[in-house]
Parts: sequence; C-alpha cells; structure tokens
Amino acid sequence: MTMLDRVGAAPISWGICEVPGWGVQLPVDRVLSEMSAMGIGATELGAIGWLPTEPIEIRDTLRAHGLGLLGGFVPLVLHDPDRIEQSRRVAETAALMMSEAGGMHFVTAVVSDPNNWQRPPLSNAEWDALIENLADIDHLVAQYGMTQVVHPHFDTLIQTRPEIERFLEDSDVSMCLDTGHLFLGEADPVAIADAYFDRIGIVHLKDVSAEIALRLRAGELTLVAATRAGLFPALGSGDVPIEEFVNTVESRGYSGWYVIEQDVALTDGDPPLGQGPALGVSKSVAYIRELAATRGEHLIS
Repeated sequence: MTMLDRVGAAPISWGICEVPGWGVQLPVDRVLSEMSAMGIGATELGAIGWLPTEPIEIRDTLRAHGLGLLGGFVPLVLHDPDRIEQSRRVAETAALMMSEAGGMHFVTAVVSDPNNWQRPPLSNAEWDALIENLADIDHLVAQYGMTQVVHPHFDTLIQTRPEIERFLEDSDVSMCLDTGHLFLGEADPVAIADAYFDRIGIVHLKDVSAEIALRLRAGELTLVAATRAGLFPALGSGDVPIEEFVNTVESRGYSGWYVIEQDVALTDGDPPLGQGPALGVSKSVAYIRELAATRGEHLIS
C-alpha cells in the first residue's frame, strides 16, 4: 500500500476522550462520517463505550462509514505486583473485544493508576517488574492475534527521553511511536525512529506547539489545559519535524499505519457540521497529501 492508503485517525482528534470533564463528546455517526469524507480508511477505538462494546456492532458501525478498526489505547498498571492480575484481566477483555472487531494494535500506556495518572519514581525492582509484565501482556494479546505497541505518553511512567530509551533497551516489545509525545518527553522523534526503526509497530502523527509544551513541562498547565490552549496544532504548523520524520521512516521501508492524532477538548458545545475538529484534521490530511506528493504518490480524492 502507498503511504496515503495507510492513513488512519483517532477519535481524540474530535475530542473523544475517557478523561472525566474533558469536554463535549460528539456523536459517533458525525465523527465517523467526517473521517470518511476526508478519505481516511481506519480509526482507533477511542474511549471505551463511545463506540459500541460488542465486536459485531463495532464492525458494523465502522463498515457503515467505510472504516476499519486499527486497535485501541489501553492504560495498564504493570509495575505493581498487587495489581498485575487485574491488569491482565483488563488486557484480555480489551484484546478479545478489539480483535473480534478487526483490530490489530493493542496500544499499551503504562500508568501508575488508570483513574489517576501520576508519576511516582520507580525503584529498579518496580521497573524490572514493569518490563517483565510488558512481555507477559505481549504474549497474552498475541493469543488474540493482536500486536502490543507501547505508547510513551505524557503523564505515564514512560514519558521522558531516559525512560523511553530505557524501555527500548530493556524490552523487545514494539512501540507506538507518537511524534508529539516523544517531543513532549524531550526526545527527538527522528533520532528515535532511526535508531529503533525495527521497533515501530504503528505511528501516531502529532504536532506540538513548543511554547505551550514549555508551560506544560513546567507544571504551569495540566495536559487538559494545555490541550485546550492549543498544544496540538494541525500537522505541519507546530514545532515537531513531521516532514523529516515521515521521510526518515518511509525511506527505511516503513509499511505500517499513520494515525492522525490532533487532540482537542471541546468546551463550547457542538460545533456546526464540518467545523470545529473537522477543520483541523482536514488541514492535517492536506499536509500528509502534500508530503506524499513530494514522494511521487498520487493524491487520494
């Protein structure tokens, strides 16, 4: 498939998020219709419960809009031996649901608590447990035909450049390479992609405002507040070297999916159809088309 055949989306780009108080949750049909109208072929699951939770209903809902399922984001506690059995049950339930709905990528976020993300310092023993349990989850989800991809993410236990590099060195589990969250963790997405290319399972394309990122890192803003302030602009309009990154992985032979993630939080009610998040995502799609055109690919309609 060409690069343009491998562009997906995520409901978070329309403000669909499991965080309480995040903002307005737009209707399923509206979001999926807007995705499809942009030529997007697949989506991630989004917050559990936004789409139906029965696999057949998920498939039918997505197919009605010409979309497939890529997988979904699952926060897991893996450093605490007292909570690993609960995390295994969560992972198994999610893997079963997503695989039967056609999903391929089990996107693990390593958190201290799924309901209250904090970043307590980990002992070496806790880190070793985290790495061991990632391998266990890898085996578990593979039994359902899914590939685990670990998502370095702001406010999780794998956030900063040293933590990202330690995970990549200590584990052989694949990675969800999110250009924006690597940037927030002060890691270079291009350098990480080049050094650990064989570990990339899926790519989240996300741009970042460096100015707002500084305020976030300094603790002046929470992640939600920073998002509302415009932390994640349309691709190509922020400070992440998106073009260099795409050229790097494409030249290395990357054949996986790119998921546009342009997180927003809607606070002023439902925007008119075709407005609001759709405008921002359409700018990102246009940017990806321009990148593909420079690589000699034909544009999608």
